[in-house]
Amino acid sequence: MSATETGTERATRAEYCVVACAEVWRGAGEVLASPMGTVPSIGARLARLTFAPGLLLTDGEALLMGDVPAVGAKPGVVEGWLPFRQHLALVSTGRRHVMMGASQLDRHGNQNISCIGDWSRPLRQLLGVRGAPGNTLNNPTSYWVPRHSARVFVERVDMVSGVGYDRAEAAGPSATRYHRIPEVVSNLGVFDFETPDRTMRLRSLHPGVGVDQVAEATGFPLAVPDEVPFTREPTGEELRLIREVIDPKGLREREVPA
Repeated sequence: MSATETGTERATRAEYCVVACAEVWRGAGEVLASPMGTVPSIGARLARLTFAPGLLLTDGEALLMGDVPAVGAKPGVVEGWLPFRQHLALVSTGRRHVMMGASQLDRHGNQNISCIGDWSRPLRQLLGVRGAPGNTLNNPTSYWVPRHSARVFVERVDMVSGVGYDRAEAAGPSATRYHRIPEVVSNLGVFDFETPDRTMRLRSLHPGVGVDQVAEATGFPLAVPDEVPFTREPTGEELRLIREVIDPKGLREREVPA
């Protein structure tokens, strides 16, 4: 049942983004969800409360949560302990789906969170590669970009942190065996790499966004199907969970303003 059918107030762009992020974990089974960012965190909690009850969630530090508290609240039930060392061991098993951010992302899915400009003398120092190489070679890794622009979606990243399809293929079977980038979600739409050459494809548009708008905000040619659907609408129950249970303070609207 749609939000419209239940008479619920119309979903905001941020809420469409939450649902799109939640869909990343549909059918994931009993794996650790590692969302990075407010909207992905809300999305992972929404998935756990609806169509992916087997997801494992942490408090962002070392506790496995047995319940689903609001974003920013402490869990009422703790079902396990996952310190950093064990977290790294879990990464190597592949039983984790991470949703990272990206300062730059290219058509092959190479991600940069390390620096802007030439590596030997960067214009801006960012986080560093962090766990991105290990994430992309061992776990399904999706991306969240709250402000879609040609500065983020670039022809070539300044430094590779997360490994894309072209570089994984060049590295050989040891890199491609578990490498997978299921989705990229931005404030404009949803993207994947389901093309013959594994380059980025426009999968769906959020309502109110056009193909030309996405193309103009992307620094490389996207694969665009003849018919591009809209991102699915949140159900009335999903909107209730988002607004009343998971994010009653409306933090999602700060990350993706209306």
